[in-house]
Amino acid sequence: MKEKLNINQWAEEDRPREKMLDKGINALTNAELLAILIGSGNTEETAVELMRRVLASCHNNLNELGKYSVDSLCSFKGIGPAKAISIVAASELGKRRKLSELIERDQITSSTDVYNLLHPLMCDLPTEECWVLLLNQSNKVIDKIKISSGGISETSVDVRCVLREALIKRAVSIILCHNHPSGNAHPSMEDDKLTTRIQQGAHFMNITLADHVIICDGRYYSYVDEGRI
Repeated sequence: MKEKLNINQWAEEDRPREKMLDKGINALTNAELLAILIGSGNTEETAVELMRRVLASCHNNLNELGKYSVDSLCSFKGIGPAKAISIVAASELGKRRKLSELIERDQITSSTDVYNLLHPLMCDLPTEECWVLLLNQSNKVIDKIKISSGGISETSVDVRCVLREALIKRAVSIILCHNHPSGNAHPSMEDDKLTTRIQQGAHFMNITLADHVIICDGRYYSYVDEGRI
C-alpha cells in the first residue's frame, strides 16, 4: 500500500490538490483553485505563484479575470493556449452556473431581479446589446430575447421588433434592458428617447413597459426606480 505523503512532501504544483483532500475545497484560495486547473507551472515558478501573478493583474477580482481572452492570458509568461483555454472555460462555467440558478427565479418583483437575471449574459460584453423580457400577468418571464447588438457606445433598436416579440408571445408587459460596456450606468439622451418610443408604442398595443434597465458590471440604472416610468 502506497504511503500517503505529508503535504510538505508533495511537489509544489500538487499541494493544492492535497490541501483540498485534507481540508476541503473551501480552504483553497482562488490562486490555488486556478492552479489545479492549469496543472504544473513553468520551471521558474509554481502554478500557484503563476496564478497569483495573473490574479494580481486584475486586482484579484474573478469578474475581471472572466473578461480575459485566450490571447490576453497567453501574454503571461508560463501560460500557453491549453492553460488559457482551461481558465476561460472555467470562467464560462461559473457564469452558466449562476445563470442556471437564476432561471429558476423567474418572477420579476424588482429591478434587482432584472439585473440578476441578465447580468450573467451581459457582464463581459465588449459592445452594447439590447434585450427584452416578456412578462405575463404574474410578472413571470415568458421569454428573454436579444433584440439587437451594436458598437461600444450604442446599438440600434427597432421598436417594431420589440412589440412584435411581445405580441407573438402574448406578453402583458415588457422590460427593456441593455448594457453599457463603458461602466457608466447613467442613461444617454438616446436611451431616454428609446424609452419614450417603446412606452408610447406599447401603450397603443395595450402592453405595459414595466421598466428599462441599464446594466453594467456591478451596478445598474432603473427608470422605474428613478421615477421616470
